[in-house]
Amino acid sequence: MADIRKLEKELWEAADNLRANSKLTSQQYCMPVLGLIFLRYAWGRFKAANKAIREERAKATGRPIPIEPADYTKRGAMYLPEKARYDYLLNLPKGEKNLGKRVDEAMASIEAENKQLAGVLPNNYTELGDDLLAETLRIFNNPALDEAGDDIIGRIYEYFLGKFAPAVASDDGVFFTPKSLVRMIMNVIEPERGVMLDPACGSGGMFVSASDYVRDHGGNPVESMTYYGQEKVEYNAKLCLMNMAVHGMNGKIVSGDAANTFYHDAHSLDGKCDYVAANPPFNVDKVKADDAQSAGRMPLGLSGINKKGEFSNGNYLWINYFYSYLNSNGRAGFVMASSATDSSGKDRGLRQKLVESGDVDVMLYVGNNFFYTKSLPCTLWFLDKGKPEELKDKVLFIDAQNYHTAIDTTHNEWSPWQLKNLTAIVWLYRGETSKYQELIDDYCSAIREAGDLIGGEAGSALAKVSGIDDLAGAKETLATFISEVKDEAKDAVEAAKRNERKKVRAAFDERIAGLEEQLTIVDEVLWLTEKFDAGEYEDVAGLCKVATRSEIEEKNWSLTPGAHVGVPPVEDDGVDFHERMGEIHSELLRLQAESDELMMAISKNFEEMGL
Repeated sequence: MADIRKLEKELWEAADNLRANSKLTSQQYCMPVLGLIFLRYAWGRFKAANKAIREERAKATGRPIPIEPADYTKRGAMYLPEKARYDYLLNLPKGEKNLGKRVDEAMASIEAENKQLAGVLPNNYTELGDDLLAETLRIFNNPALDEAGDDIIGRIYEYFLGKFAPAVASDDGVFFTPKSLVRMIMNVIEPERGVMLDPACGSGGMFVSASDYVRDHGGNPVESMTYYGQEKVEYNAKLCLMNMAVHGMNGKIVSGDAANTFYHDAHSLDGKCDYVAANPPFNVDKVKADDAQSAGRMPLGLSGINKKGEFSNGNYLWINYFYSYLNSNGRAGFVMASSATDSSGKDRGLRQKLVESGDVDVMLYVGNNFFYTKSLPCTLWFLDKGKPEELKDKVLFIDAQNYHTAIDTTHNEWSPWQLKNLTAIVWLYRGETSKYQELIDDYCSAIREAGDLIGGEAGSALAKVSGIDDLAGAKETLATFISEVKDEAKDAVEAAKRNERKKVRAAFDERIAGLEEQLTIVDEVLWLTEKFDAGEYEDVAGLCKVATRSEIEEKNWSLTPGAHVGVPPVEDDGVDFHERMGEIHSELLRLQAESDELMMAISKNFEEMGL
């Protein structure tokens, strides 16, 4: 993780060099920079897809099948004309005097192949200067990107979007949604086929994640999903189209005033969506009530209108819209300000009506520091108009504020295994116990693979893990082995020659980090199985609770997870309180006596010195 963050920083510094050494303003250089990242990202995905296609063709018998652009989109990549491929631009003759023009031509050729990108990609690279542009292209082609895989290229792309987010969205209450939150939404709404809408689509992260979900579950999103988006900030809409295209996707995105969801159903999708996923701007005010009412989509009723004829807070307008867009079996997952779960006034009545519909499915509280540019907490809401009858009277509440991985001091995320664990709670609530068991099998398989890599006695023990009963022993084995490797590392560094110690230490640090990552996997499966050992849902104090409609009514129709899950029990550390307090008191008396003796000795020394 640290190496990736180092790479992100290096690439960002190269991008910022354009601002410092070109004539472009911050707003002007933002899109060209993302355009170059777009090219590099597209090239990485193209290479991976191209390799897979050719390997598949090599195994085929009979008449050779020509390779077509659709072969790339099927694999989540975009077909690139030769002159738009990153290596073509890098390998132009040294001292190329028209590099900016060549990059402009590359963008134009991509637009010709992808009609939805017409007029979207930047075409002002001649303004950057050939030397500066060549240097930036070279740095953006950092070989670590290919060594790490295109998932890392995607992360770099998201990092750049996040760095630009303050400049792009500071006046619109918009901020980009972290991948782990988006993925959690997909895990719960489970898109398979049909129509998906994001009426506040930003850079298109919901669509990309939905396609990844479909592909991960054996489907082809190009054939099974249709994506619609609204994004009033035209700059963000361009990013959305670029982001979708680079993943081999198509979508119908409307931008500008016609895309203002408060006043327009731009695609006429009210009541027609299989899935709605969004991260709308929170707490928007000054929405003109008459115009918004004329646009409809308020099945839950109206929230508060002030004396100026404006909705004073747009949160429940969004909730109305998400609910209204769903068809009779549709599912919605969206990010919302945490205050909306128990806001008072007319909001409470709208929330009551939503609960009484039986369509509230899951409420998941997220702690601070998940967003790139904001530190605020939020709640993920999940609605399901196709809930089975046995769950109509129930809502699953999850409070995950203390369950995450700290990336650094200001950013948190859910690791892939933590995402699986949170999703497993939803599966058990829905009665999908087979998915839970498959996850346990995946954990055991990962631990066995770690054993094969480690080898030796410890590896042999890990390679035998086959079920829940083996997990505690696996943790002890791996923890003991890590401790032994740390001791070995200490001895090896001390024994190494002075000029070799840094290299030896780095090698051991890398090995230990890999082992500790494997230990984290064991910790995560233990976290899950200690709570749901039997593979059946049960309430866990401080974490999750299935509340009935009457229980929610008793809480004044609050949908705040913390109000329902309660407080986690205090873990017994095995220490007798009175015994420990006695030990602490004795220790304090001893330290006080030593302090008194020291002060006396100091005073005596001063006296002998005549002071």
